[in-house]
Amino acid sequence: MATFSHETIEKNVGLMIVLVAIVVSIAGLVQLVPLFFDKTTTQPIPGVKPYTALQLEGRDVYLAEGCYLCHSQMIRPLRAEVERYGHYSVAGESVYDHPFQWGSKRTGPDLARVGGKYSDEWQRLHLRQPRDVVPESIMPAYTWLQHQPAEADKIQAKMRAMRVLGVPYTDEQIANAPKELEGKTREDALIAYLQGLGTALSSYKSKANYVNY
Repeated sequence: MATFSHETIEKNVGLMIVLVAIVVSIAGLVQLVPLFFDKTTTQPIPGVKPYTALQLEGRDVYLAEGCYLCHSQMIRPLRAEVERYGHYSVAGESVYDHPFQWGSKRTGPDLARVGGKYSDEWQRLHLRQPRDVVPESIMPAYTWLQHQPAEADKIQAKMRAMRVLGVPYTDEQIANAPKELEGKTREDALIAYLQGLGTALSSYKSKANYVNY
């Protein structure tokens, strides 16, 4: 009776490639398929709402100015992170983010729970003169944002694009969006965006998604 030898696979590169592909495919299915049926990864948690027109404009300022290159928005379920930043991030917070801003670089602190932590005036001063409020900060000053008007003429197109991606903006919200940006600067928009980050989680309570530290 013939016996199987691992040496047969080791000497046959083609066979090894096929078997590795099969194993990786099975492992991938086991890891990914359950996520399609787990609503906690695809449904917004209670309290999460689509960005307002001003916040959406602020998110685009956040991207355009490269804030994501130094700040993450993902608190990992580790004791040190939870004690410093607050409740760890959950998937349901980011369902309306296209693209999401989790990031992995932390030249500056994580911003997932920065909403409401500081006043609007603190944020304004921090954007203009970071070292006036955080002496050890290496963040550059974004003084020009206070002089640049928010792009009210483009906000409706942005919201329509978000709606195509699944964000439930209504026709009324899109129609009224330019008015919300009237007289606002890119600085105002960025502050509005920052002040909304992580605030929805205060009403989120789920034993299945909470770990005590």
